This record gives sequence, structure tokens and C-alpha cells, in this order.
Amino acid sequence: MLDGLEQLLRQFGATHILITGLPMPNRPIDHLVLRMSWPDKRRDGADLSSVQPSDSVLLATLAAIRPFVWKSGTDDIEHSELLEAAGGDRGDVNVLLVPVDDIAPFQPSIICAGPNLEIGSEQLSGLSMLATVAFRRLIQLGVVSTDRPGDLSARERRVLELTALGKTAADIAELLKISQRTVHAHLQNAGSKLNASNKTHTVVEALRYAQIKL
Repeated sequence: MLDGLEQLLRQFGATHILITGLPMPNRPIDHLVLRMSWPDKRRDGADLSSVQPSDSVLLATLAAIRPFVWKSGTDDIEHSELLEAAGGDRGDVNVLLVPVDDIAPFQPSIICAGPNLEIGSEQLSGLSMLATVAFRRLIQLGVVSTDRPGDLSARERRVLELTALGKTAADIAELLKISQRTVHAHLQNAGSKLNASNKTHTVVEALRYAQIKL
């Protein structure tokens, strides 16, 4: 399945391919990477051995709600080793970002780049559907684990979902038959995992990292 996806991406002109799960905040990504073929043009084409979880291309994928093609030089993007390795700092390189958002809380993504990478809107939609089907099948086969270090517990998610709906700590305590102290502890633990600064920020980050849905 991964071979088929890679072959299709290369037909679209991709010279650099990364198929991976996105990590939770302050967590490594290495064990989530399923396929990485990313020649580093700064080092005579030797494959990039790793990717930083804070790379701005990864963060752009995390923020995306649908697949899109980004062309270097047309929008501002912060420093990215992935982009630099693909030659995006020395000329035009198209970057295709394909987030798969139907397998929450796991967040698989396809990232590829190439100077001649081109894909139409219908092909983009088809690729997104194919990626979703492929990841679901890989998960069914046990090739991909949906567990990520730093994921929220089921109770932490439920507390955040109720918080996002405007419920107070007292409301949540009554609904879940727990103490308000326990509610606050769940909120604090979730905030720590998500590197959030307050309750509102915790809810926002939980949504961004697919930990909760409304």
C-alpha cells in the first residue's frame, strides 16, 4: 500500500516523500514515520535521516483541514529543514500536504515535494480518499498503531469535550460522577500534555491535535 502511494506521488512529480503520523507536542516523531525518501540537496542527495517535530512544514500540515499544494516563494513559511533539503530555499519547489483527518485521534499525513510537482483539484480529492483508505487498512492489518505518546486519556478527552461545550467544573463533576478536584486535575493533566497555557488554549490544542471533536 505504501509502495502504491509512493508510486502515485512520483507520477505527480514528487521527488521527496514523507508518510508519517504527526506527533503530539514535545514528543518525537521518529517512531511515527512510515516512509521517508527525502534527498538532501545540500548534501549531494543523501537522504535526510530524520525530521524535527517542530519543522514548520509539519506544523502547516497539522493546521490544514484539507489537502493543498504550497509553492515556495508565494507564502511566508518559517524555517523548515524539509523545505531547505528539497531545495526550496534556492528556487521554486511545490510542496503537497495531505492531512488525513478521519482517523482521529491518530493524525496520519503525506508530505511530498518536487520542482515539477503538479496535481489537479480532482486528483487531489482522489488522493485524499485513497490515503484515508490506505491508512485505515494499514491500521486494520496492525502495521500502524494509532497510539501516540502524549495522547489524552479517555476521561481527559471527555472532560475537555464538556468544557468546550461550556460546561463548568461543577457541571462536569455532576455529569461524570466525580469531584470538582478531579475535573481540575484532568484539565491540568491535559494542558500539560498539550503544552497549553490555560483552559481555553487546552481546548484549542485538543481540537488541533484531534484529541476531541465537537
